[in-house]
Amino acid sequence: MGQPAELLDRFLARLIDYVILFVFNMLVVGFLIIGVFMSSSAGMFGMGGGNFLASVVSSVLFAAIYLGYFAYLESSRGQTVGKMVMKLETRGPGGGRPTMEQALRRNAWVALGILGVIPVIGGVLGGLAQLAAMILIAVGISGDTAGRRGWHDTFAGGTQVVKIG
Repeated sequence: MGQPAELLDRFLARLIDYVILFVFNMLVVGFLIIGVFMSSSAGMFGMGGGNFLASVVSSVLFAAIYLGYFAYLESSRGQTVGKMVMKLETRGPGGGRPTMEQALRRNAWVALGILGVIPVIGGVLGGLAQLAAMILIAVGISGDTAGRRGWHDTFAGGTQVVKIG
């Protein structure tokens, strides 16, 4: 069935995924924001309004892309690209792949970037909320020496990341 994955392996898998998602988001969302909003923002919204709308759209898209990536890959394959590289797999409470609901619950914290829709302080709040979630996850994984589960695994009904290779 596999041994519970160690914190460092899980961190490296998540880092690989974040690098992939960052590049993807910068290309796709960046071109969308530049192409659609910046060209029309001066006349339609004024410079401040266009920048605010661009911030709202990018926050929503980033959150949706990040949550969708993790939830879809974990529920359909049991692995993200980072987990494939690190030879890890997410298992549902019964030992198989997690359901879409379990994967969404497990990864809901990655969508905290949606707080970027709050003017002025939203980006900072979203970043701090994600950092706090990551710290609590790492503390939980380190503290659970038997199952290596974080709060997000418990919130998802008992998912677990295992080493398969």
